[in-house]
Amino acid sequence: MLQFLKAFIYAFNGLVVFFRHERNGKIQSAVAALALVLCWWLKVSRTELIIVLMCVAAVLSLEMLNSAMEKLCNLVHPTYHPAIKTIKDIAAAAVLWTAIFSTIIGVIIFLPKISGLL
Repeated sequence: MLQFLKAFIYAFNGLVVFFRHERNGKIQSAVAALALVLCWWLKVSRTELIIVLMCVAAVLSLEMLNSAMEKLCNLVHPTYHPAIKTIKDIAAAAVLWTAIFSTIIGVIIFLPKISGLL
């Protein structure tokens, strides 16, 4: 049980570091908060809320992995290296890809509700 508690504390520390010190963590969490406020304001269905939560979780999780991979790459090879650049670019592309599709999903869910208010 103690090992489980330590693992939880380490993981929680990772969340704190990510959201407090990573620029993209701050940006992505602000966008996530906006999406959740829109869910509340527009009274989305339970299913739509679950979909938005899954998008938020996917983007934030990939952003965390991208940040960790960048730190590891910088530790392994602090100077420029073409292979490290490719690794970083692909990791960033995973975040971008997920963010693009999450945005499309957000538009599909939110736009009809917003246009219904106008």
